[in-house]
Amino acid sequence: MMIIDVCEKALKELYNFSKEILYLGDNIKDFRIEEFENNIGYELPIDFKFIAKKHNGIILAGTEIYGLSFSLKENSLDIVYKFEHFDVDNPMPSYFFPFSPDGRGNHYCLDLSKLADGICPVVFWQWDLEYDDFENVEVSNNSFVDWVNEVLIDWSKDIYNYDGTEK
Repeated sequence: MMIIDVCEKALKELYNFSKEILYLGDNIKDFRIEEFENNIGYELPIDFKFIAKKHNGIILAGTEIYGLSFSLKENSLDIVYKFEHFDVDNPMPSYFFPFSPDGRGNHYCLDLSKLADGICPVVFWQWDLEYDDFENVEVSNNSFVDWVNEVLIDWSKDIYNYDGTEK
């Protein structure tokens, strides 16, 4: 199955959730993602760009995927990227792209150094760990859309019904 088809299937599943627990940002119709790629010097994976252009920011039952917009203030991808790479005591390597917080200062990140055929793995960066080798950062999923299916959708379905009620 082509990656865009997998993304469409994930979005279709996401749309089953009630607006009580689901926030979907507006479409991105300009070139801000491409401008951001130029600014950081890395290409983002196809699945991330596809979903981000459909929904500039997603929150499902408290799990957030950052959007890219001045209006999002400190939760905008560009501000988070800058902060996590330049303004913290334990900065991420430049090729880690934080896209989702866990609420404890840690982030799920795209490992852009491993981008191949338009896809890269998702790693879990712990802010308070001193990594001897960035190769030892935990890989949580093989791709962004795999992360969406597991962490965003499946973990939410473990706790919530589509209508937003708890199980």
